[in-house]
Amino acid sequence: MFRFRVHPDRLEEYGRRHGEVWPEMLRALRDAGWENYSIFTSADGQVVGYFESDDPDAARARMGLTEVNARWQAEMAEFFDGDGPDETMTELTQVFHLESQLAAADAAENQD
Repeated sequence: MFRFRVHPDRLEEYGRRHGEVWPEMLRALRDAGWENYSIFTSADGQVVGYFESDDPDAARARMGLTEVNARWQAEMAEFFDGDGPDETMTELTQVFHLESQLAAADAAENQD
């Protein structure tokens, strides 16, 4: 999971563009190892992205090497509040996952 910022007054258009992501970009993300990828926004311009991968660092690096990613980032640059997400993304650390804790609690109870 990661976050970055876009200009709040551009959120509507930012969302519209993400409803029309180029098929080549979608395939590049998949081929680079990005799975279950979602993007969320808030009214203040905060963007939070989430994706799953066996190796997130390698998946980001592979995507960074693609020509279509360079074109997409250039196309989206007008929306970013500062540098783009490839330069400014702040990785978030997961501290809670309901299903994992439920499974651990259930396993502990079953051992008793």
